[in-house]
Amino acid sequence: MHQSTLFALFTSLTSVLAHPGPANASTKCPIVFDGRIKTTTELTDFDSYGTSIFNPDYVKGQNLKWSQIIKFPTDAGNSRFDNETHKPFEVTLSDQSIFQTQKGFRRAGLQFQGDTNTGSPGSTGVKTLHFSVKLDPTRPLNLSHEYLNVWHEASDYSANQFNFEAGTILGQTNLPKDTWKILNRQNKQIWSTPIDKNAWQNFAITIDYSKNTLQVYYSKGDEPLKSVTSAVSNNNAGAGQYQIGMLKKPTGTSDVVNSGYQSSRLNEGLIYGGLFLEDSAGGCISL
Repeated sequence: MHQSTLFALFTSLTSVLAHPGPANASTKCPIVFDGRIKTTTELTDFDSYGTSIFNPDYVKGQNLKWSQIIKFPTDAGNSRFDNETHKPFEVTLSDQSIFQTQKGFRRAGLQFQGDTNTGSPGSTGVKTLHFSVKLDPTRPLNLSHEYLNVWHEASDYSANQFNFEAGTILGQTNLPKDTWKILNRQNKQIWSTPIDKNAWQNFAITIDYSKNTLQVYYSKGDEPLKSVTSAVSNNNAGAGQYQIGMLKKPTGTSDVVNSGYQSSRLNEGLIYGGLFLEDSAGGCISL
């Protein structure tokens, strides 16, 4: 083998060893709300308005603090839009995950600080919500249930403008349970993809509050996001707030808020990364 060829192979191997992970993507548009977690963040930082980038009071079990709900996984790696200054976080559910009197649900939903129920800068113009998710094999989801994971709820709590879901959708058992699903305001699926048990899966949803449309983008691992739908018609009226986490619906009831079956000794979780809302005026979007 020629000396030049050996040198080229050595250089290539050195480069791979020096950079074992893929390069993380940069944001391209003005950020409205940044939900990416700094590596210096402590769990107790989630419990105070002075230290949390989220609302420390909502939406969670009444006797729980966010520092008891959030976990920092050590072996998940970083998602596409998390750089060396960020780390992933995990939202978990337990038997204590009962919000107010909603005994049918098990839920823990983070809300951005500043994302007010009315007059929020996140509910005007054209905005794109970015998030990446990854399964935790030690806290598996029970996909015989329906899970809301990311959604935007109208200010009067009468509807969600969109839902990002997993599991068995109540009343729509024809939809596979082992897929991530984007549902519109009418709770109809507009796109889905199989749940990957190992990789980060990256999503972006562009909400045009003026034209009343949704558009979905997706990729896996460190691949660039690609549009997987056109801008589809959707009723985005009603203001409201984003929630990120988990809302697990019960089975065996028509009153899902207040009754139904939930297993005991619950220990479930979903890992998040690359969470932010950007201003997509003029067609701007980070891919």
